[in-house]
Amino acid sequence: MAKTSKTSKTTKKRVVKVDTMGKAFINASFNNIIVTLANNDGQVISWSSAGKMGFRGSKKNTPYAAQTAAEDCSKVAFDLGLRKVKVYVKGPGAGRESAIRTIHSAGIEVIEINDITPLPHNGCRPPKRRRV
Repeated sequence: MAKTSKTSKTTKKRVVKVDTMGKAFINASFNNIIVTLANNDGQVISWSSAGKMGFRGSKKNTPYAAQTAAEDCSKVAFDLGLRKVKVYVKGPGAGRESAIRTIHSAGIEVIEINDITPLPHNGCRPPKRRRV
């Protein structure tokens, strides 16, 4: 017989305020691409990834997978009222440009594009010299 707990918590869904202006974050790694659309405060309006769209393995890091993920994400945000975005691109993946183009073709105007890929200034400290 299954136990029924009397102290079940119900969480209230967080309501995100959607303005006409927002931010688009595109994280393009070698394995996947994640597209996130947020308002100016950073609260996420909609997100999508190549894995969420059903791509597996090496197909996740293709421009077509990035295009379908960006299309899915931007369609939801456009229906909620997002019209202009600043795009922040991070990572060396293959679908960076196609994701930006797809967001623009979905009706959301791209104002500016910033590359926030982290670059090492001098890297890690090298290991000690090998003793023979």
